[in-house]
Amino acid sequence: MRRYFYGVKVQVLTTASGIPVEFCFVPENESDVQALKKLPMTVAPESSIFADSAYTDYGIEDDIMDADAIRMMVHRKSNSKRSDLPQIVYLKNCMRKRIETTFSEVKGLFLRKIHAVTFKGFLLKLLLFIMAITLNKLTDN
Repeated sequence: MRRYFYGVKVQVLTTASGIPVEFCFVPENESDVQALKKLPMTVAPESSIFADSAYTDYGIEDDIMDADAIRMMVHRKSNSKRSDLPQIVYLKNCMRKRIETTFSEVKGLFLRKIHAVTFKGFLLKLLLFIMAITLNKLTDN
């Protein structure tokens, strides 16, 4: 059996209801913090962006807050220097579950395998899956 893997991660920014609004493709070996810098971040000032602990970078959090007044709500590790109040931890966990649900919905649209002859064709199919889930969510609301 042959298997091919293109080594791509998709960074997605969604609304609170799980509608993807921004995304970018990055190499699989790139850290999530570095990939965060590639997102356009065209969100309204004073917005909150929820992220998991892989996005922990206090410098980036402070820079985004100072530049655009966008608050990064990063799920903290247990040994974090910036701990959160229990109610903030609960809110972050709820929003994180929403994001994971959105990824499950996108993955649910996938076929058993994604057949693509070229790398660009593979990226195009990923783009179409993201667009499909966006259109599904917009028509359901």
